[in-house]
Amino acid sequence: MNTVLVVDDDKVFSGLLKTIFELEGYRAVIVLRPDEVVPTARRVKPVLVLMDLHLSRGDTLSVLRELRADETLKAVPVLMTSGMDRSGECLAAGADAFILKPFRPAQLLAMVADLVEGQDTDT
Repeated sequence: MNTVLVVDDDKVFSGLLKTIFELEGYRAVIVLRPDEVVPTARRVKPVLVLMDLHLSRGDTLSVLRELRADETLKAVPVLMTSGMDRSGECLAAGADAFILKPFRPAQLLAMVADLVEGQDTDT
């Protein structure tokens, strides 16, 4: 089963995302703190990381750069999200895509499918 790593410190929103992904056949693993992202990603080997730009306990752009610098994780697509349009900053830091909150589940799932399928054809 394909795993999506959801990085968001809003527990209610993370829970909704988990449900959305599981209804589509993904396994969703939730991470609430930036310092848990890389170790968890190494352990669960996600097909995609969905990461909120604004977490209360750290800088997710530095986490994004750390993912890109890691040999085992650098090819994993990262979809960044925020309630403010910071797409340019996220893409410049190495994100594969950006989705502005609020978004519709169908919009999110279409972006995830495109990124995951793109990953499959690159390998």
